[in-house]
Amino acid sequence: MIMADLMYIGSHISVCTNTRQTQTYCCLRKRDLKPHLPSVSFFSFGFEVKIVNKKSLRVKYSELESVCEAQSVPVQEGREGVCENYSQSTLPPWGDLSDQNSEYEHHSDFRSEKSVNPVHTFEDEMYYLEERDEEILSNRVLKLSRSNKIRSALALYRSMLFSDLLPNSHACNSLVYCLLRNERLDDALNVFDFMKSRDIATGHTYSLILKAVARFRDSDAALRIFEEAEQNKKAMKCLDTVVYNTLISIFGKADEWARVERIWRSLQENGPKGTAVTYRILICTFVRCGQNELALDAYHEMIKNGLGPHEDAMQAIIGACAREGKWDLALNVFRNMMDSKLKPSLITCNALLNSLGKASQVKLAFEIYNLMKSLGYLPDAYTWNSLIGALNRAERYADALRLFRLGLWEMAVEIIWEMEVSGSPVSVVSYNLVIGACEVARKPKVALQVYEQMARQKLSPDVFTRLSLVRSCVWGSLWNKVEEILKAEPNGSLYNAAIQGMCLKGRADLARELYKKMHEMGLKPEGKTRALMLQNLQKG
Repeated sequence: MIMADLMYIGSHISVCTNTRQTQTYCCLRKRDLKPHLPSVSFFSFGFEVKIVNKKSLRVKYSELESVCEAQSVPVQEGREGVCENYSQSTLPPWGDLSDQNSEYEHHSDFRSEKSVNPVHTFEDEMYYLEERDEEILSNRVLKLSRSNKIRSALALYRSMLFSDLLPNSHACNSLVYCLLRNERLDDALNVFDFMKSRDIATGHTYSLILKAVARFRDSDAALRIFEEAEQNKKAMKCLDTVVYNTLISIFGKADEWARVERIWRSLQENGPKGTAVTYRILICTFVRCGQNELALDAYHEMIKNGLGPHEDAMQAIIGACAREGKWDLALNVFRNMMDSKLKPSLITCNALLNSLGKASQVKLAFEIYNLMKSLGYLPDAYTWNSLIGALNRAERYADALRLFRLGLWEMAVEIIWEMEVSGSPVSVVSYNLVIGACEVARKPKVALQVYEQMARQKLSPDVFTRLSLVRSCVWGSLWNKVEEILKAEPNGSLYNAAIQGMCLKGRADLARELYKKMHEMGLKPEGKTRALMLQNLQKG
């Protein structure tokens, strides 16, 4: 009876027979070795094989040197080729014969000194495969990869390749994912290269590799892999929408909108139609990078393809429309959100309010304002600024005042009460808008009341506040108030505005006094101020 015991003796195999003779085998193929040992019921060996060429495998005994030109590959074999901890002792089915039959104790004489402490490298581990069915072996690779048994999965995969057996794409994808999960990018790339060479790579394979390369190396390396695939007709078939989405997401997270646009154009020309995920990433990336026109283009293409946007994409497109002045499109998207039972955020509502305000769509702006309250949002300073700005642009200055004056009209009482209850402070900008409305509406006394309310709120007026007050008081002929404002903060712009207003109101005497003070303080008059003063001096 022929028996093979596990021997770690470099490039040797020790085979014992009942005649205590050794034999040497030379096989044309890797799978031809076992037929020479027909009576072996458990064939377990650990030897190095030397591949002379693709069709020649040579195995020799201790008294003969192995002949090879390639690097040696240690091969391990367990029962049906799967052994997670092969470095431990593996016994044949009939048990440990070393104690039962001394006839085979002599085989230790065949071991060299190197076999005492064999060195096993994880990367070179293989199994001898009794099973030859590719589908069964592929399923084993799949199960091992899913169980995160990376060592056994990789060893079985190498053993299949060594035995001219082809694992299927599902098994390879699972192995790639397992390797990447364990941060073994180089091994994953080797599997990826093999899959490409055998035309079994899929879109899922490319997605896994692109994400991993971008993560562990850089996005440029991922782009090179993608561009190489684009140049290959066979690989192009693997580039499905998921692959494009993966690459768009990689560059979108880095805010590289130019590359995102390049991948998008490539998808339009070569790839399948984009999905809702594609356009969500495109819209959010373009809006975040300030490319509002591209965001709108992506939105229109999405609608053309019959796709409905996600909530975040719809909110992003409303913001883009607001910045581009396309309030009608923003309002349409907003209504679509409400019809889809999606709740817009406070920022989205404010963006739409601002867009409507800039277009002087006061009625629509207050409809959105009322809707905001029904959604449970508390208006903030941005909300008030948008509403006041809308009224000013529509020249509805009295209505703008209603937003501020306490107890005057129903709308004013409601809004001010909500502001006080919510604790939302009125900013200097909001006060400036109201004072500006008073100036245009020729309501200087109301403007002064607003100014006094600012003081009670302990807000410091800026130059724009005082400038608007000076012009308003000049037109109201409140000269004492003008002097008080000028004394509070001497400023060239304020003096210029006061002098010009006095000249236009026919108070040249007051204008000359201020002009004299202006020179004494070292403030420079504007060209218009000097021209008006010359005209009044000639008249005088």
